[in-house]
Amino acid sequence: MANSAQAKKRARQNDKQRAHNASLRTQLRTAVKKVQKAVAAGDQGAAMKQMQESQSVIDRIADKRIVHKNLASRVKSNLVRAIKAMVAVVAPAAKTA
Repeated sequence: MANSAQAKKRARQNDKQRAHNASLRTQLRTAVKKVQKAVAAGDQGAAMKQMQESQSVIDRIADKRIVHKNLASRVKSNLVRAIKAMVAVVAPAAKTA
């Protein structure tokens, strides 16, 4: 437990900042889940639109160093790969119909 006034204030600031960072990480996870949900629904247009919105959220959180830039890059890459795979699966079915 903090004894000095400075240490008590620092502990309060740390708690506030930790809560804020947790909120931002939650935003990141929500953005990723929205894209994954659009991919699972099979709607390419919605998935691409959601990816564009989510990409800005992911980049903004990485710029603030809430998550590492490589993690943000990896997440975006995986989402784009999932969207492209969805398009590849949908395209042959459209040709046969």
